[in-house]
Amino acid sequence: MTLRIQALSVDTTDPSPVARFWEHALGWRRTYEQDDEVVLEPPEGSREDGVVPDLLFLRVPEGKAVKNRLHLDLRPEDQSAEVERLEQLGARRVSVGQGDGVTWVVMADPDGNEFCVLRAFTPEELESIGPAAR
Repeated sequence: MTLRIQALSVDTTDPSPVARFWEHALGWRRTYEQDDEVVLEPPEGSREDGVVPDLLFLRVPEGKAVKNRLHLDLRPEDQSAEVERLEQLGARRVSVGQGDGVTWVVMADPDGNEFCVLRAFTPEELESIGPAAR
């Protein structure tokens, strides 16, 4: 099979500020910007560069109305520190019915797009997945 995912597209009424949030949240770089679209890519030369799909922010006329059908799961080294940092960047905690006792934190970016901040891997999990998956 010769298919690969090139980009994950995010609809928004204003691409630049939403892309700015994700640019700072992930430490990614803007590689393309017009009024109606912004592209973010992993840092040049990083292990994700050319492997992980780009994020493409596209202007649409309508605002977000319902829960995302697709969302990002982010794996931090320190969950509480990352949640706090993301809140300082403009994210907020949200409930999508996840209930109590889950190991992840559901958040929304400044445009309302939900994403999850997962718990950190344990040392044992890190050892078993190997350095390529980290």
